[in-house]
Amino acid sequence: MARQRTDIATLLRGIEQAGGIDAYVDAQLREHGFLVQRKPTDNMSQRELARYKKELKDEAAERRKLRKEAREAYETQHIVYLGEGVFWNDAYDYDKWDLEDAEERAAENELPALDKPVQLADALGITVPQLRHLAYHRDCAEMVHYRRFTIPKRNGGERAIWAPLPRLKGVQRWVLRAIVERLLIHGAAHGFVPGRGIHTNARIHRDASIVLKMDIKDFFPSVTFPRVRGVFRKAGYREQIATLLALICTEAPREIVEEDGKRWFVSLGPRCLPQGAPTSPALTNVVCLKLDRRLTGLAEKLGWRYSRYADDMTFSRPRGAKGPPNFATLRSRARQIVMDEGFRVHPDKTHVARRGARQTVTGLVTNGDLPPRVPRRNRRQIRAAIHNLGQGKPLHDGETVDTLAGYIAYIAMTDRAAADRLRQELSAALGG
Repeated sequence: MARQRTDIATLLRGIEQAGGIDAYVDAQLREHGFLVQRKPTDNMSQRELARYKKELKDEAAERRKLRKEAREAYETQHIVYLGEGVFWNDAYDYDKWDLEDAEERAAENELPALDKPVQLADALGITVPQLRHLAYHRDCAEMVHYRRFTIPKRNGGERAIWAPLPRLKGVQRWVLRAIVERLLIHGAAHGFVPGRGIHTNARIHRDASIVLKMDIKDFFPSVTFPRVRGVFRKAGYREQIATLLALICTEAPREIVEEDGKRWFVSLGPRCLPQGAPTSPALTNVVCLKLDRRLTGLAEKLGWRYSRYADDMTFSRPRGAKGPPNFATLRSRARQIVMDEGFRVHPDKTHVARRGARQTVTGLVTNGDLPPRVPRRNRRQIRAAIHNLGQGKPLHDGETVDTLAGYIAYIAMTDRAAADRLRQELSAALGG
């Protein structure tokens, strides 16, 4: 193995000194006497012509052999090609879209210094060929680095989740920890942010005279490969590294097709953030920085409050706020801002709740000046399920001891005392 690494290193030095694979191959052919000087064949005798053809044949065979060896060595340290429709240039020159102060920006963000693909591969603990394999794009692929499954939606439909396979998942987690989580997001973002959650999101909108909730349509698919690459470029990485990181974090939405006993994964659109990758939620917060900034400014100007949890945007007007509510203005301008920032408001998921009706934000009741809380109906359902369990009655479909424990943990986020009482009741029902 050590001899093989030495041979590869020697080859790579030779290729670099020659100025590329083709120049290296020509130099080797010339040095070892295989390079044939081309000349006219009109006046050659049959013997001379046969000898000339043999020399050309020997040169071609040696050229193929040298080129194969050189390319295999080159591909251990270079990406070369990343698939259909993906621009790639192995030269380490600057792209016109790179930031002029890219390295300084990366240092300000306290990001790993990554200038070449081999550095990124080393940081990820993989080889360059493995990095190329994880980032490679095909419109029609026999395999992808994701496992597909579905989960039920609240409206009765199904949501497709594409979960990365172990190697890609490990790589994405490194990108998340080392890069994405260090990038700037807005304070209005509460989803997938350490220390924040549905309770902090709902707390902003307590005691409101009116609550307006809007939903972004096709949130994850709207964050496409070019937008993700732009995030990494703005963070301080140049074209090569930004491209690789964006490919690692995106995948095309796909349909699974069976043909002649073979399974194919056929792309249905451009690469985007897959719902199921650990990097996707945090990247949406980075992408939405300007959106959150603009919507916060709009809300404050009109006397409202604003927050966002993933694709759920919430506006509320504090009770007792002075001046006209400007409700129509807020709604129309918010829609326009969402469109300006490359998203769309879901036409069927805009809801208004005035004071006197139940106001909920990310599932928690926010009426009055009490802390956000789980709706009383949900707590009653959990208590009824625990009672049935204690009486030896079967639980309803979809209910298990684990799901009951999960619901209780959910309640604990906003009402620890109530959650503790429910845990005690569950333990007693189980004979604990």
